[in-house]
Order: sequence, then structure tokens, then C-alpha cells
Amino acid sequence: MAKNNSKILGMDREKFRMFMGKYGIGVILLIMMIVIAVMEPSFRTGSNMINVATQVSINAMIAYGMCLAITTEGIDLSVGAQLALVSCVLGTLISNKGWSIPMACLAALVISTAWGVINGFLISKFNMFPFVVTLSTQLIIRGLAQLVSGGQAIPITDASFKQIYSVKIGPIPFPIIVLIIVTILMYLLLHWTKFGRYVFAVGDNMQAAIASGVSILKTKTGAYAISGFLAGIAGIIFTAKTASAQSNIGVGYETDAVAACVLGGTSFAGGVTTIPGVLMGIFIIGFIYNGMNLIGIDSYYQSMTKGAVIIGAVLLDMVMNKKNS
Repeated sequence: MAKNNSKILGMDREKFRMFMGKYGIGVILLIMMIVIAVMEPSFRTGSNMINVATQVSINAMIAYGMCLAITTEGIDLSVGAQLALVSCVLGTLISNKGWSIPMACLAALVISTAWGVINGFLISKFNMFPFVVTLSTQLIIRGLAQLVSGGQAIPITDASFKQIYSVKIGPIPFPIIVLIIVTILMYLLLHWTKFGRYVFAVGDNMQAAIASGVSILKTKTGAYAISGFLAGIAGIIFTAKTASAQSNIGVGYETDAVAACVLGGTSFAGGVTTIPGVLMGIFIIGFIYNGMNLIGIDSYYQSMTKGAVIIGAVLLDMVMNKKNS
């Protein structure tokens, strides 16, 4: 009888571990929303939910690119600087050069994607540490942004460009539409394509991936190129929001992206991530900021709380996904 009870208890623990490993991040999000909603009724209004979704659309673009880099057992610290460079390029081309909005956006996306390709090529071709490469290119890109803008903010007065952030399709702001589309595309790319399988394979066991014929150069370069492209989209949305191009924006955005990935179950060991999990992580970060702002908590405590939540999420991942020896 004791053995049977022990076996049943062991099965229950295994089911709980599997449940928390799969849905734990959603449970955390739900608890957070309930607590904040009780403390601040305005938090649970529909308009506030739409406001949060609109704001996190910028961070979501960066986080999706970051999850690709981390899944290949790397990291991309240059995304915040890429956002700033895109902003400065847009301001220069639209306000100073008189370019059309579509052409200026296309040029900015090409530039940010090119930097992603450079990151991925250096990391995969020369086996350089991703942290060192992207930290170095972060400094270079930030310097280029200052060079392009002359160290000055460039106002963008074109009303059509501002509508990229403010226009609505029905009741839904355009940035949320972009978020939905990119989320679907990223899910299909990562979970339903050969490239996605290669990303998981490279992060899980690089030597086995090479033995199976996977091109490390193409896979990692592709992952960082997508990260750069998505940082470019984030830069366009952010610049449309502020109607100003500045070289000092995007500082710390890579931290929020890493936090969203970790909260979403992305493993720094590589080979483990889910797009729905990263999306939930993105909203957790958004709700942390939004809820604390509504409650009136100082920004210092917000950063401390975010750090504590990240540590808690990592511990949860380690405990719940620990394999029995």
C-alpha cells in the first residue's frame, strides 16, 4: 500500500512538474493581473489593456529576435543600439533628405538587418563569443547613430509617419496588428519550418547538428539577421510614437528582451523556447511596468521587482524542469 501511495504521489508530482513547465508562466501572469487589478481598478479596464498591448509591441519585436539568438546558445546585445540607429536614419532621410516614408523605412530595415547579418557571420564563421561580438557592435552602432544624427534630436513632423503608431484599424491600434502578424509568422517560422528545426538543433547540440548536415553559418547568421530586422521594425514603431529621432533611445531594451525570453521559458543553455511563452513574458514585463505606474511605485522599485521576477522565473524553470537522475 505504501509503495502504491508513493507511486501515485510520484505521478502527481510529475504531472504537476509538466503542468508548471508548460503553463507556469501563464499562471504567474494571471496571478499578477489579479493582484494588480484588486489594488488598482483602472488596471482592468479595456482601454488600459489595449494601451499595454500597444506599448509592448515595440519590446515584442526585440524579444522575438532575442529568443532566436538565445536558442542558438547566443545573445544579441546590439538590439537597443539598432533601434537607435534606425530612428536616426529615419529622421535624417524623412526630415532632412525628403525621402518618402516607405523608402526611408525600407532603407532603415535593410541597415538593421545588415548589422544582424554581420553579428551572425562573426559569431558563426569565426566562432567568436556572441556576448563579445554583440557588445562590440552595440558600441559601433550607437556611435553610428550619433554620427548620423549629429548628436541632436531630429523632429519628424510628417503626420503620415506618426500614424504608424497612432492609426487604428477598427478599434485596434496598428502596432497591435503588427504584433499579431509578427507573432504568427515567428511561431510558424520557429515551430513549423526547417529553419526553425535547425535553430533548435544548433542550440541543443551543435556537434550533432553539424553531423546531421546543418549549416551553422547559415542558421546563426539567419537568426541574427531576423533579430536585426525585427529591431528595425521596433525602431520604426518607436520613432513614430515619439515623432523624433534620437541616438540615445533603446538603452536597456536588450535587458527587457532577455527578461521576456527568460520569463517565457527560453533556456540560456540553448535549444529550448516557445513563441507563446515569449509573448507571455513580454506581457508580464509590460504589466509589471504598467501596474506599478498605476499604483504609484517609484521606477527604482520597478527595476528591482523586475530583477526579482526574472530570478524567480529562472529558479522555477530549474526546479520544474529538473530531470530526475
